[in-house]
Formats: sequence, C-alpha cells, structure tokens
Amino acid sequence: MSPDDHVTPVTALLVANRGEIARRVLRTCRALGVSSVAVHTPGEEDAPHVREADIVAALPVPEGRGPVDAYLDPDALVDAARRAGADAVHPGYGFLSENAGFARAVVDAGLTWVGPAAEVIERMGSKTLAKRVARDAGVPVADALDPADVRDEHLPVLVKAVSGGGGRGMRVVRDLEELPGEVDAARSEAASAFGDPEVFCEPYVERGRHVEVQILADAHGTVWAVGERDCSVQRRHQKVLEEAPAPGLPDALRARLHRAARDLAAAIGYTGAGTAEFLVPVTEDGPGEPVFLEMNTRLQVEHPVTECVTGLDLVEWQIRIAEGEPLPAPEPPEPRGHAIEARLYAEDPRRDWRPRTGTLHAFEVPAATAFFETPAGYGVRLDHGVEAGDEVGTDFDPLLAKVVAHGRDRRDALRRLSAALSTALLHGVGTNRDLLVRILGDPHLVDPACLHTGLLTGERLVALARPLADERTERAAALAASLAAIEAVRGHGPTPVGAPAGWRNVPSAPHERRHRTDDGREIVSSFHSTRGVHRPVAEGVRVLSVAPDLVVLETDGVRRPFEIHRAPATPGAPGSVHVRSSLGTVVLTPVDPLPVPETRVDPGALPAPMPGTITAVDVEVGQSVREGQTLLRMEAMKMEHRVTAPADGTVRELPVKAGERVPAGTPLAVLDHTGTEEPPGPPESTTPSHPVDEGSNP
Repeated sequence: MSPDDHVTPVTALLVANRGEIARRVLRTCRALGVSSVAVHTPGEEDAPHVREADIVAALPVPEGRGPVDAYLDPDALVDAARRAGADAVHPGYGFLSENAGFARAVVDAGLTWVGPAAEVIERMGSKTLAKRVARDAGVPVADALDPADVRDEHLPVLVKAVSGGGGRGMRVVRDLEELPGEVDAARSEAASAFGDPEVFCEPYVERGRHVEVQILADAHGTVWAVGERDCSVQRRHQKVLEEAPAPGLPDALRARLHRAARDLAAAIGYTGAGTAEFLVPVTEDGPGEPVFLEMNTRLQVEHPVTECVTGLDLVEWQIRIAEGEPLPAPEPPEPRGHAIEARLYAEDPRRDWRPRTGTLHAFEVPAATAFFETPAGYGVRLDHGVEAGDEVGTDFDPLLAKVVAHGRDRRDALRRLSAALSTALLHGVGTNRDLLVRILGDPHLVDPACLHTGLLTGERLVALARPLADERTERAAALAASLAAIEAVRGHGPTPVGAPAGWRNVPSAPHERRHRTDDGREIVSSFHSTRGVHRPVAEGVRVLSVAPDLVVLETDGVRRPFEIHRAPATPGAPGSVHVRSSLGTVVLTPVDPLPVPETRVDPGALPAPMPGTITAVDVEVGQSVREGQTLLRMEAMKMEHRVTAPADGTVRELPVKAGERVPAGTPLAVLDHTGTEEPPGPPESTTPSHPVDEGSNP
C-alpha cells in the first residue's frame, strides 16, 4: 500500500483564530489551493484576516462576556465550520490551540483536526503531566510543585499556568507570604486567557537560556527535530526576540536537545508540528545541563525563524501530515544562514509595558521583501495582523507584527533586522520599536555568552527603553513640525493674499510654537519668517527647505530630512505629529495657545490609564493604604495590571467594581492623601503583575 492510499485531502480549512496567525495560515491555504474560512466577532468584519479569506463565518459573543470568549467556545467554532462547509480546522496558536476538548469536538464532528491527537494534547497540555511523561521517556525535567507544598527552602519559585503559555498566569515569588495572593492572581489570568485556572510552581532559575526544539512528526513513524531556537530575550515572561539556530551552543548540547525532543515525541506518538521547550542554566563555565519545561502541541509564534533557515513551510506540513502524508525524508533539511524575529508590540516599555491603543494611522516596513513566507535568498519577512487605519484596542494580545531577518550569519541578520525596524513607519499607536532597535545593538545580545532570560530588567532595561531620539533631536523635530505646519496652511489662513507663509506685521518678534512630547515635556520652537525665508533662533541650525510633509535642516554642517506625518484627532486623543528622521521618530502634540477650559478633576482621583476590565478590587472605602499598595487590578490586552496608591492615604471612594469594563480616564478610586499639602498626581502607569526588575523562566 502506498502512502497516498492513506491521504485524505483537505478541501476547505477553517482557521479558529484571528490576526497575524490567521493571515499566516490563509497564505498557505492559497498556495495549496485549499479553500479558506475565517471567523470573527462583532466589530471585526473588516479585519485583515477576514478580508483575505474565501468564506467568512461570524462568532456570537456570549451574553455579558467579551470578544475573546467567542474564540474560546468550541461549540461555536465547530458550528461555524459546519455552516461554512469546512472539512478541517487549524487552531493557530493561543485560544483553544492546546485544548483537547476542542480537538475532540472537531474530530467528533467528522472534521480533520490539524494538530496532534486529543489524547496527546491532553498529556502534553498539562505541564505537570507532561513533566511526568518526559521523565518516563528519559528526558531531564524541572520539578513541579503544588502551590500548597511550597516551603521556604523551595524559594524562589515560578507560578505557572498548567494550560496555555505566552507568559500569562506566571509570577515569580520570593517571599512565602506573597505566594497565596500571586497564586490567586495567576489563576484568574490563566482562566481568562485559557479557560483553565489550574497553576503549579517550579524552581526559579535566576540566569537561564530558553532554548526550544521544533518537532515535525508524521503518522508513519518519522520524527524530525527541525533545529532549535533561542528565545531568551523576554519581557514579563513573554518572548521579544527569537532566533535560529540558537547561538553559541556546544554541538554536544545541541545534539542532546534534539535527541530529547525526538525521544519525547516518539514516546507519546506525536504527529504534526510541536515544540519541546528547555531551560539551559547559564554558568561561568558556559551553558549547563538542560531541563525540560513543557511541550507546546501547536505552532509557535516564532516558527518563521525556523522556516527561514530550513526553507520549510511548517503550516503546509501541518496540513499535509493531518491529511496522512509522510515526511519526505528520514532527516530534516540542514539550516542555512541565521534568522532573528522581533515581536512588535503596542506597548510602552518605559511605563512598565503599559498597553498602547488608538488608530494605527501608518504601518509600513519598507525593508520587507516577503510577507508570511520565507524571502527568496536573504531578506526581511513581515507577518502582521494589522494594517494602516486599523484600531488597536485592549481586547486582544498587543502583538502587532513579527519582523524577521534572514541573513548569511548572525551579524548579518542582526544588522538587517535593526535597519528594517529603524526605517518602519509606525504612526498613531505607541510601540516597543525603539527598545527593539536598542536591544539589537546591545553588546549583551551580540555576545551569545551573555544571553539569559533576565536581560530586560533593572538598569539595563531603563537604558534600553530610552527613545532613539534624544532631546536635541526632539527640538529639531519640533522645529520641523512648526515650519511644516506654516507651509501646510499657506493660502488657507487669515494671511493677506499674496503674502508669504509665516507673514506677520511685527517682523522683529520671532514666531513661537509649542509642542508636547510623548512623556509630557513642552518644547518651544522660535524662528523668524520673512518672505518665505525661515531663520531659527537656535544656533547652528539652518533651514534648507520646507514642505508640508518634509523639512530639511542643517545642524552643525550636517543635513538631515525630517518627514512629517499628521495624525488627526480622535475621541479621547488629540491630534499628533510624527516626525521621522535618521535619528529616530518623535511624537509631538501641538499645544493650543488658547486651550478650552477643562473640567476640574478631584485631585485624589486615580483615572484608568487604559481601557480594560476590572478583575479585582483589593481595598475598601475607609481603608488606610500605603504608597505602592495595590488598590485594584485590571485586565488589558490579556495581561493583568495593578493600579497602586501614589502616596499614603485613605480610600474615600471606589466607583468601580470587579467585572466592569471601563474606558481610559474612568475614575477607579479616590484617595485622601496624608502627610502632604498637595496630593500627588495620578500614577504614571499601573504596576505590572509580573515584576520587571527580575529575571524570568519561560
């Protein structure tokens, strides 16, 4: 009997996901000639993944719940597949991708499940059970502890969700008194993200490398270890950079990791794509002995780096294996070159990773040569879930895109990726782009011996999170924005007909325009304008040309163009100006010289720093609180954030309750502060549920 006799072709595939991963799967469907089905919740009718699918099915949102819950409803997804005429389901990653009950429901409905069998997902989906299975297969394993059994001698420990991943439901605990509260918070976050509140603890390694092995296995007994990836650069236990092959690993250690992953896959009868994750302790003598952490029974977010270095389409092989096709050779392709992926998030690293929201007015990565597929030769790949004009909210993960550079070697890939990010147009929503560019040039990343999961912490994080543009660049950008604004209103303002832009009847007095930076500082630009000639008051600066969207300045004999992009005002957000140059992008808000009087706000009120859902209220009216104490917790972009007291005081009002969805600016609590004549202003940001001054296990 030939292998073709076991093949059951997929003709219509429903992608039980959204955003970037849905678009990625749709691209492979088009290449294979498979009809594609997208799903969406209300408000997503015009989302990119919806527009690109052949067939679209709506998902109902359960009454009183949010849109995420629709993607966590197996019955609704199976019903959507039936209604759309799909004969197979691909789960993507996140949501129900590692839910055995969903896999069973798909198969019971007579559909093809693109993934391992439900029994395998069950055994590997529970991280505690997966550790026992791995130990039985001879794979070295990190101990798992029941939270109730943790003692002082076990500290520090990492609280982890039994189901799911992506850093959600994870907490580092160093004090036994803090364990119950952190376990409760982890359970709440895990239940929201994965529908399973169960958690466990494992020993916390201060300095370790997160190395994972990509597996492909068919139903005919062939198991490939398709190389490994290093994912040690993380924030809040979530990966920020991933690369393949893992740099600086001794060949013997690399071989042990591959063998352990193959042995585990073979022991459980694994089929499809999966990832075995390991923690490699970092010692003064180099990498230590690896321990198994977990197995992800799905496609990983970082799979593009493996695709780039191997030339494989992992989604294609997921589908082919689900159809029954065997892998084409006993061994996988050898890696070629080096690939690095950067995750572009809508967040602010300078303010404890606060999520950023709004309208994405411009989104373009000019260096990208391929989209959702491996570049021909070496180049830059872009996998993105958003387009210019899209609204970025707080219901879903803050990942906007993955930018992947494939180079001849690691240095080539680092340089390509840094240039691609530096030249990207990202206007309207704050991102971690500047942080990524600084990381890519940091000596601790360039030297593989310095890699570990705690890199983005402490003083190094403070330094890396600085904007690329310094104060001098901000002043130049503000001047460019001021001159461009004058040129933009030529012929449209109250200036006499025929007079040059910037004309005024007191030529001796300079123009003054004010802008506010993203962090609230005010910049004053002063310049003279006579018959279209602009002369800045600042020394060493010359204006070479002015247009509404481009100003060329010469500073100390160096000429630089400044591109101007204006973002219109939206409800709750004033208009802004994005000024881009080779020195970085500066976001400015024009300051109205005659502002409209604002409604007085209670000086003790703490407004919501972002839209979100209140998950817990930790204090009561009349309670005394100390500076830094948690008052409330709220969820935004599937991460929990803590609202803390900016100073000692007493809780006067609590106008919100758990479960309530609130827009940005909503008063969450009102405090009467003690010990100060003037109460402090509202906190700059919430405090993250995952401490940012500590290292992390993946």
